[in-house]
Amino acid sequence: MSDLLTLIVGTLTLRPYVVVFLAVYLVAASRDLGLRRALAFTGWAWAVAFLAEFSSTRTGIPFGLYHYTEATRGQELFLADVPFMDSLSFAFLAYAAFCLARLCLGRSRGAVVFLAGLLMMLLDVVIDPLAVRGDRWFLGQIFYYPEGGVYFGVPLSNFLGWAVVGWAIIGGFAWLTDEARHPRDGAALYYGVLAFNLAVTWWIGEPLLLAAGLLLHAAVLLGLWSLACGRAVATREIGARDVLAASSGGFATTRPQGAGARSGCSPLLARAFRQPGGGGIGGVAKPPSEDGL
Repeated sequence: MSDLLTLIVGTLTLRPYVVVFLAVYLVAASRDLGLRRALAFTGWAWAVAFLAEFSSTRTGIPFGLYHYTEATRGQELFLADVPFMDSLSFAFLAYAAFCLARLCLGRSRGAVVFLAGLLMMLLDVVIDPLAVRGDRWFLGQIFYYPEGGVYFGVPLSNFLGWAVVGWAIIGGFAWLTDEARHPRDGAALYYGVLAFNLAVTWWIGEPLLLAAGLLLHAAVLLGLWSLACGRAVATREIGARDVLAASSGGFATTRPQGAGARSGCSPLLARAFRQPGGGGIGGVAKPPSEDGL
């Protein structure tokens, strides 16, 4: 029992920054999904991630072949050859991507799942090249790709694997629940994780990797802005058309040409980003309800 307690303490203290992200995630997800759904999401994400890691360290599917060095075995929890905390971290990464996608797309469940998987993969484009350089910062050299990779030492199959695992985690959960209310906290977590990894990339002196990450996510942010702006304008136009139809007895045939129809994206986008709940998951926004699956 004392050995297990030592391993649990070691798991929490070896990577305190991961524990901070995990704590922020649990608070945000509990507020967004309810405590029970947040815990269910955590368990589901860990299970999918562990199976993917267990397979990849043996067959190379889906992330490409890699191995944990097991340098910290005896200091933290392992399940087979996979550190428990590494698989658990997929929960907050998937949730953060899920929230950012919901914030931009709102009600389209399939599109949200697809975008969230891509966003999770794009976050790993910054995380994984930094992680393989773990011997140069406080992560340590915990894993390696025996054959290296073309993107700063990471094989492209890894990124495809992250997208697939993201779709499995987020898709499997999104189809089981329609309730979600507060995606903004999770979206902030996404950029918190990104900022941390970019800062460490700068700290270890990797200017090319830093520039690649900054340029990539600047383009991603611009694309997300465009998506959210288009959604806000479409929502405004539909609302204006409904009002016009109601005021004319339901026989309106002309398209309203309000400020939203002309351009005016920024104020509309700001309003869309302030909507509580971001429109729910795949349906109209729902009022807060009791926790429960």
